[in-house]
Amino acid sequence: MQRIGLGLAALGRPGYMTLHHGRDLEGHYEPAAMEARAHAVLDAASAAGVRYIDVARSYGRGEAFLGSWLAKHPGEITIASKWGYTYTGDWRVDAKVPEVKDHSVATLQRQIVESWGQLGDKLSIYQIHSVTAESTVLRDRDVLDMLARLRAMGIRVGLTVSGEGQSDAIRRALDVHTDGERLFDVVQATWNLFERGAESALCEAHAAGLRVVVKEALANGRLTEDDRVRAAGERLGVGADAVAIAAVLARPWVDIVLSGAATVPQLESNLRACAIQWDPALEQFLAPLTIPSDEYWAFRRSFVWN
Repeated sequence: MQRIGLGLAALGRPGYMTLHHGRDLEGHYEPAAMEARAHAVLDAASAAGVRYIDVARSYGRGEAFLGSWLAKHPGEITIASKWGYTYTGDWRVDAKVPEVKDHSVATLQRQIVESWGQLGDKLSIYQIHSVTAESTVLRDRDVLDMLARLRAMGIRVGLTVSGEGQSDAIRRALDVHTDGERLFDVVQATWNLFERGAESALCEAHAAGLRVVVKEALANGRLTEDDRVRAAGERLGVGADAVAIAAVLARPWVDIVLSGAATVPQLESNLRACAIQWDPALEQFLAPLTIPSDEYWAFRRSFVWN
């Protein structure tokens, strides 16, 4: 089974926080050009056996681009989308406020209808987008009841977490039950060679039967420019990106790691991670890259969309 999935954050809108995203798009921000690019990457992913696609309401036209691709590509694909952010970038790279976060039940009710409109019955998983340790959404009975109704309809329910308190948010989610059953089926979190803070909580989630999906395996591109990761890649004959993704695949509690590729060559390079034989020497060589979670997230918050 292919354990690499494709995330559409960098393909559905002209601005994003990945390093060199503007260079990747080569200035071609027109919706038609971006849709064609998204379809090309989706084609390459499908040909490589990728069967897990991650998108969100806030990814610009990401759901629409995916929906138009799915119309011509029937088959067994797991489609996971997210609610909780509204895209406000107006198709501008330099938008002052590219997205607005709101975890109210009103936003959930509106956005699930919008997601169905783009993805129809292909929508498999619906996730709360970016739950932090400070968030109150996991105590909002109206939201939880609505999510339980979606689950009863056959849509798996999940959450993505972010920030220094990822572990707290994950453990809080594991305690959420409706009608005597755990509500959440999927958890998506940041884990990479810099940021390992959520590892123990993700192990617990995996042991509890949740599907664990890892995002930001490349630390928004930072790991591709790290000298130690590059050196490891040179020894293995792959790019630094493949090394960073292989590090995630080496964790036994990971079900899916997302590629955030914006081009077909990037996706092809990412997929080379599957051929890497992870060993204790490689683990030891890369272990010093780990930094405190608060330091990691403080740096991430400084990123400028490009």
